[in-house]
Amino acid sequence: MPGFAWRKEKPEVMPRARKYPVELLERGTRLVFESGRPIRHVAADLGVPAETLRKYVRQVEANEGRRKDLLTDEEREEIRKLRREVFELRRANEILKAASVFFAGELDPHRPR
Repeated sequence: MPGFAWRKEKPEVMPRARKYPVELLERGTRLVFESGRPIRHVAADLGVPAETLRKYVRQVEANEGRRKDLLTDEEREEIRKLRREVFELRRANEILKAASVFFAGELDPHRPR
């Protein structure tokens, strides 16, 4: 419904395709954990940018509970859902406020607006 002024949410955007297969990143993560080699060396061996592998390793550590300073994938998804719910509730609240003003004017025509 793009024609409505009250609808301010952004359209759904398809996620970007992954440049590197998940299997390759998982293999690199396993090598980092098992061999103890630096991420940069493992990334060079696999032909993946070191920063890409480092981010993936950090997220795996968070998901496994090894890192407490990062959010897990489940926590990120829960935050996303809660933000969406807050948005919808605020929008519904705005609609209800506008409706109450309208109906208050209908019930009491002498009331200043």
